[in-house]
Formats: sequence, structure tokens, C-alpha cells
Amino acid sequence: MGQPTARRPWLVGVSGASGSPYARAVLTGLLDAALPVDLVVSRAARLAILDETGVAFRDAHWRDDLAGWLRRDIGPDDVMHWPAGDLAAAVSSGSYPTRGMIVVPASTAAVAGIAAGLSKDLLQRAADVTLKERRALVVVPRETPYTRATLQHLLALHEAGATVLPATPACYAGAESVQQLVDFVAGKILDVLGVEHDLFQRWAGQLGAARHGGSAAGRTAEPGPAR
Repeated sequence: MGQPTARRPWLVGVSGASGSPYARAVLTGLLDAALPVDLVVSRAARLAILDETGVAFRDAHWRDDLAGWLRRDIGPDDVMHWPAGDLAAAVSSGSYPTRGMIVVPASTAAVAGIAAGLSKDLLQRAADVTLKERRALVVVPRETPYTRATLQHLLALHEAGATVLPATPACYAGAESVQQLVDFVAGKILDVLGVEHDLFQRWAGQLGAARHGGSAAGRTAEPGPAR
């Protein structure tokens, strides 16, 4: 008799930059694809989530709080949460199997900490583990403009094997809502991970298709095509 398939999640780290809707869209996309998720939410991120959404994220009530934030039920095997201060958590070890990690949004502090290998909290440590194990790491900075130091840190992450994917939504080809702009970025992240989704209309070589009745995509009205 074969052994049961081990759970192998995508790890999502949410840091303290503005941009919690990007994290929500990525989490929703992974769960819609029936992929398990491990989640680390930094202390600063909890303040950003509360400020941007009105939802408190508490370790003792994380499942209910996450369900409220994502506006969906969270099954027992869907998500595993690790407190940001728990440096003995499973995700702090390379022996814990994950598919890779997405840091979304990535604050400049998180970018600097990961680039320098500081491991000041579980999010930074888990990202460092992801790099050393040569697993996929996608870092989604949400800041503008960038300082020279942050640009150097992003270059260091790129050279270490991470994918640097700024939260830069496309504004062409018919996007009509903020959610469509958010979904565009989330879709680009899922593309890097090889996760199927329908968050935006893909470019097919026809100018103005989305503005003139092109096929709809995503969770709301038709967004613009991706290039």
C-alpha cells in the first residue's frame, strides 16, 4: 500500500507594507486552486490589515479572523498559521517541505532583512530558509519611490535566486476597478508559481479587446490583458 501524499504548502508571508489586498488576492487564488497554504503575518502587517480593512488578526483567533478577511470558510487542511514570533516553528527549518514562499506585500524592512539574512522574525527566517533550500521565493515590494539601499537589497535578492515582482498593476486595456488592478498583480504572482487562475484577460494580440467587448476574466468586470 502506498504512503499518503504529504502536505506540501505554499508559504505566504505578509509583512507590514501597505497593500493587504494583494495578500488577500494571492491567498484566495491559491485556495481557489485547492493548494494548501502556510501563513505568517508579521506584527506590523497586523496593523496594516486592521487599518486597511478593519479586520483584526489575532494568533488566538486566527482562523476566524482569516475567514473574515478573506470572506470565505477556511477548511482544517486549507491553511496552517504560524505566529511571527515563533522562531521554532516548522517553517523555520529546511526539513519542513514547502513548495516555496511569497512575501506579499514586502515592506522595505522585510526586503532588507531577507537580503541580509537577519532572520529577525519568522517571516524573515522562513524566507532565508526558502533561499538556502533553492525553493521558489517571490518578493512583492510595495513602496515608491525606492531608495538606493532598497534597490541594492532587491538586486541582492534577485542575485540570490528570488523573483522580485513589484506590486505594479497594469492600467491598460479596460481595467475598471481597483480589484481588477489588484487581481492583475496577484495573477502575475500566480503565473510565476505556475498556478492556474482566471484573474485577468491575457494578451492575445488584439488591441482594445477588453475595451470593446473582449471576454471577461477575474472575479469582477473584465480586466485588461497581461503582457
